[in-house]
Amino acid sequence: MSLSLINPLFEPAPACARRLDPPLGLRDAALFRWLLLLRFVLANTVGLALVAVAWVSGWIDLLVSADTTHLVLTIALTFLGGLGMCARRLWLTSRELNALAEGRPLPDGRVAEYLRAIEGRDPATRAEFAQLLRIKLQARIAPVRHVAGILVILGLIGTVLGFIIALGGVDPASASDAGAIAPMISKLIEGMSVALHTTLVGGVLNIWLMLDYRMLESGTVRLFTRAVEYGERHARA
Repeated sequence: MSLSLINPLFEPAPACARRLDPPLGLRDAALFRWLLLLRFVLANTVGLALVAVAWVSGWIDLLVSADTTHLVLTIALTFLGGLGMCARRLWLTSRELNALAEGRPLPDGRVAEYLRAIEGRDPATRAEFAQLLRIKLQARIAPVRHVAGILVILGLIGTVLGFIIALGGVDPASASDAGAIAPMISKLIEGMSVALHTTLVGGVLNIWLMLDYRMLESGTVRLFTRAVEYGERHARA
């Protein structure tokens, strides 16, 4: 494989939209249309089923009611935003994969833009455009990973706030006062609940979103390699 098969960029043009005979591997890929999207739906259906079980068991209510800082809700909303971003990008990637498998790159897609850019170019220039394509595809999916990282950070912030709440209710000067012990214990329990619950929710949702991100990443890598192979095949034809 030449260097030109390892790099990316695009710009839509009528020449890219015309039907070309896809290579054998792409014809085979056409048999698995929307497979990437179906995997995503299946994985998240399982996740939602587990959430439903937790809701019925009362665990969700426990997490929300014990969180006086509302960080659990903040983490959940951040996760939903990341999940929506991931779903949209996975949809776009699936559409481009399917169009490429049929030999009809989407006129407004990254692949069509790349194919127009390399048309009539020498191998060295095609390699540079392939590198640009790779960078653009990476930039398209990077926000999803950033959101997944934010979930962990929010969980750690909740841990710190929880310890602050727990220790803030401890008054060493009142340790010998039996009447003051009960409020201190109550505050300690409240703080530890915040710390543990936010850490748990942040960690679990990070794992969930990262699993979705890995599916998106694998689809993006597949799109990149097939786009470069497709472009090289027709550039040399």
